[in-house]
Amino acid sequence: MISVDDGAQADPRLEQLQRWLSVLFGSRDFGIAPASADASFRRYFRVTRNGQSWIAMDAPPEKENIEPYIRVANMLVAAGVNAPHIIETNIAEGFLLNSDLGGRTYLAEIDSGGDADRLYHDAMDALVQIQVNGREHAVELPAYDDALLRREMTLFPEWFWGRHLQLTLDAATTAGLQGVFDALTADALSQPRVFVHRDYHSRNLMVGGGKLGANPGILDFQDAVYGPVTYDLVSLLRDCYVAWPIERVHGWLVRFRDVAKAAGVDTGSDQKAFLRWFDFMGVQRHLKAIGIFARLWHRDGKSGYLKDIPRTLNYVRVVSGSYPELQFLRELIDGRVMPLLNQATPALR
Repeated sequence: MISVDDGAQADPRLEQLQRWLSVLFGSRDFGIAPASADASFRRYFRVTRNGQSWIAMDAPPEKENIEPYIRVANMLVAAGVNAPHIIETNIAEGFLLNSDLGGRTYLAEIDSGGDADRLYHDAMDALVQIQVNGREHAVELPAYDDALLRREMTLFPEWFWGRHLQLTLDAATTAGLQGVFDALTADALSQPRVFVHRDYHSRNLMVGGGKLGANPGILDFQDAVYGPVTYDLVSLLRDCYVAWPIERVHGWLVRFRDVAKAAGVDTGSDQKAFLRWFDFMGVQRHLKAIGIFARLWHRDGKSGYLKDIPRTLNYVRVVSGSYPELQFLRELIDGRVMPLLNQATPALR
């Protein structure tokens, strides 16, 4: 019953995965179909048999290391949130069989008119649960340190400024960006440290389903680190794939801080300080994301993320205009970037 498209090109990795599953099930009587892909080399397939379903991960060992995924999945399950349970592992060949958290993302639910307040309250409550229950193991994760923060931000001048916009990185621009990077790094490192999922947004959160049947089902967590308390909240509320009015974002932010503080999470001295952390963390994350979106196109030939650059860039532009330390970035975007983007063809915006 293996589902294969007879007209499809040969796929050796899929054939290898099917052989492994046949051994696990003791039979070739199962269905397999694409579930999703992401910005990496990983692929996911939904496997069905006798009314049950699982998700199989294909992560070529020469390109992807699945051990961090296994480690972090187990941490999240131990924290009591709705993350995939790993059923079987094949590290040598780069395959996993996981529990299935369903096929409907938060983004799809929001786009179809779902109750955003309910979804986001659930997501924030789960995030607090991770930060509280994951304390013991969070320190085992890689540190979100000075070097990593800066390395991420350099993707912006390298891939977006230089490669995508084809602008020269002159001495004045280099010095100005360095000052911005210094301010963003110092602010991030001043924040209390927690378990950071690192991609906690509407495309990686699933509606219900799975073993726990709770919102959200949490995916794509393998790059988790030990880092700033506001990072995942920024990923959620200033999502690169969906934008909300600032008043609504600030309302959710206040709610998160109240819930987190009551649960014993260090959220700083006051709301104003927490908002500054949130804003600065957002600029750091979005500079990275813009660079990654440009790199996915120019290096990997994946154009689908180009449409998300204007939204993400606008976050940087608006927030940078509110803080003297980031004013250079606002002026750079207004004076050099926006004119080029406005002139670009739709495919390159």
